[in-house]
Amino acid sequence: MKKLLFLLTGLSIFVMSCTDAELVSHNISKAADQFEVYRRVVFLNGITDTYILSIEGYCSIYDDSNQLEVTVKTGPGKFIKHFLGLSDNVTYFAEQLESSNVSDKQYRVVFKPSVIVPNIEVK
Repeated sequence: MKKLLFLLTGLSIFVMSCTDAELVSHNISKAADQFEVYRRVVFLNGITDTYILSIEGYCSIYDDSNQLEVTVKTGPGKFIKHFLGLSDNVTYFAEQLESSNVSDKQYRVVFKPSVIVPNIEVK
């Protein structure tokens, strides 16, 4: 109970102190992590100015310091994951191709009760 109260207090302080733009940005990022944002992610070789890879779809992006992970939802319950190593001459950009219907008044939090009990495989 203390953890929930602490979380809600911290969330309230964050929401009250952020601008509309920060709140919308957070909500779009949260929507993208739920595969609700249609994006195009393009990887570019900065030396040759050529595209290495282009990914388009409902994408979630995770940027690690040395590699980018792009997970794409291809259908109900179907996903593919791409990895690309980033270097001083390889960069990427991601563009949102459709508008998102997110709130500028409410902070979005996603609870997934099914994650509490994991799917365990025995081999």
